[in-house]
Amino acid sequence: MNAPAPQASITALPETLFAVPGMRCAGCISKIETGLTQVPGIAAARVNFTAKRVVISHLPETTVPEIQRALAKLGFESQPLGDELAGISDESSRELLKAMAVAGFAMMNIMLLSVSVWSGATGGTKDLFHWLSALIALPTVAYSGRPFFRSAWAALKNRRTNMDVPISIGVALTTALSLHETFVSGPHAYFDGVVMLLFFLLTGRWLDSVMRDRARDGVSALLKHKAAGALVLADDGTSSWVNADALKSGMVMLVAAGERLAADGIVTKGRSQFDLSLLTGESAPVQVAPDDSVHAGTLNVDAPVEVKITAAGAATALADIARLMEDAGQSKSRYVRIADRAARYYAPAVHTLALLSFAGWMLAGAGWHQSLLIAVAVLIITCPCALGLAVPAAQIVTAGALMKKGILVKDGSALERLAEVDRALFDKTGTLTLGRPELVDRDRLPASAKPIALALARASRHPLSQALRRALEADGVAAADITDIREIAGQGVEALYGSERIRLERPDARSAGASLAVQFRQGDAPAIVLTFEDGMRPDAQSALHQLRALGIESSIVSGDRAEAVQPVARELSLTAQTAMQPQDKLDTISRLAAAGHKVLMIGDGLNDGPALAAGHASLAPASASDAGQNAADAVFMGDSLAPVAIAVRAARATQRIVRQNFVLAIGYNVIAVPMAIMGMVTPLIAALAMSGSSIIVVANALRLKGAAK
Repeated sequence: MNAPAPQASITALPETLFAVPGMRCAGCISKIETGLTQVPGIAAARVNFTAKRVVISHLPETTVPEIQRALAKLGFESQPLGDELAGISDESSRELLKAMAVAGFAMMNIMLLSVSVWSGATGGTKDLFHWLSALIALPTVAYSGRPFFRSAWAALKNRRTNMDVPISIGVALTTALSLHETFVSGPHAYFDGVVMLLFFLLTGRWLDSVMRDRARDGVSALLKHKAAGALVLADDGTSSWVNADALKSGMVMLVAAGERLAADGIVTKGRSQFDLSLLTGESAPVQVAPDDSVHAGTLNVDAPVEVKITAAGAATALADIARLMEDAGQSKSRYVRIADRAARYYAPAVHTLALLSFAGWMLAGAGWHQSLLIAVAVLIITCPCALGLAVPAAQIVTAGALMKKGILVKDGSALERLAEVDRALFDKTGTLTLGRPELVDRDRLPASAKPIALALARASRHPLSQALRRALEADGVAAADITDIREIAGQGVEALYGSERIRLERPDARSAGASLAVQFRQGDAPAIVLTFEDGMRPDAQSALHQLRALGIESSIVSGDRAEAVQPVARELSLTAQTAMQPQDKLDTISRLAAAGHKVLMIGDGLNDGPALAAGHASLAPASASDAGQNAADAVFMGDSLAPVAIAVRAARATQRIVRQNFVLAIGYNVIAVPMAIMGMVTPLIAALAMSGSSIIVVANALRLKGAAK
């Protein structure tokens, strides 16, 4: 009952981040999190399976080498990561692909030799083909079997087991028996079976690894928006460039127009407009003046300013968002494959079956050779290859079908989660809307004023100026000649047209109302207010209707002001929450999850990154920021919102096929394992049966080619 006290102490302890690339299944998560807490000096361990990392809370006197030794005793090599939140490079997919390619090439060549033996080759011809097969198989097993052998050895030397142990034993025993048969000129060698076994196992593991790799880069993409450094003003008035990791509170940064901030701070001099979509998602830049707070990663749009640093490095708002994404991603690590969940039971069960088969046949007087062949057949035929392919094969086919529809799925397990969603949360700017302001009332400008307005718009990089430029250029307007162009910090751009002063500037709130607007002024003539509109995505109404038909209720969560969100919510008949910060969106998702809902988050901005990571599933448009795209489970191309409903339907179809695949895989084992125990299956037939079950599973998955409709 006194649990809160230890928790309070744990949160005060230092934390160290480790990369643990050897984690392969749910059993690994349990071993690490449970095993480390039994080590003196370690209070807690939290695994992020997708990123293959472990965050360890420990006493200050517990050193990194001591933690590494503790992980090594559990059977896992580890590498400490610094305070940087950036992702780590993982070469496992490339290594698996190379091993799979070698095994596939060797399998084809050995099968060609085996056909002759199966066709009745005898005597010296049969022996020659067996020796040729051995020359191909032995180096192939040594090279392509390394992922399994290394994993099995790491477990065994620490007196533990995992699913790679029986696989390695089966491969090694089959290879040894085949070599023995070749030496004694026996009738059968099983080099074809063992190489085929490796090929299919590596295929399943590579497919799974590729899907995991695609889900690993969200935080790295987010941190790219932080500037590499800043020009810092010294006390004597000189300035020098300082790298971001050397910036400290109290320093004064000189931030030019068009630069991103490298640290959080307060404006001390100058006025400008900042693109704060990183935090709010609102498309219109916000005016900043002295004493206003600004944050790392935000963009200075208009004019130079001086900023006094209040937080740098890991203390910035940008780093906070990255941490939110990292922490939110932890929940996804629990959505592991059903086959992985069974891994902790698979190895001891298979070992027991094989040992009992060997002992039983020895007692029955079959002799060691025959008994060992039967035990090896049991090890091979119970290989969870079909079970391992049941999920990734279906996901790969669906991912290909969705890709043809312009939907890029990056994380295979997302399809499982996407099929379960019953609530959808939409960001507004750039998600329900296109995020591209368009001029609404171009006819409000007289024909004589359009060339002048175009010349002013071309001189500014403000989003609304660029929207005005696009609209006037589309009408075939030619820009006038203007002089003395000046950009006024936080106000707009002005110039001379002949002797007349002209301006394109920010209107007052009463003139603009709730709309995006600029004001054109020529001389002493009355100002002309030009309003802009961020258009709705095509098929938005239809997509929301289809989601409702699928039993999914939708609503808006936006960082925009209420008056900017209200027209969109009214048009789409949706409820809306407005002026939300990243943490607010996370809190909303948490409340819905606590109420039993499975939330689909659809957003595009950097401010949506944590929510995209925290949602049960998430989608982002191709126009989204890099961090938004990487945090999402899938990205859809084009302007239409229809892919959201298409993705949900395809995911649900995928889950139906996955369940069928599991029935097929389990049914295969129910039939095949008793036959192997009864001695009715040779290692070759076992490998063929195992491969056949895999082919059936893959063929069933191919039915999903038409899932994206």
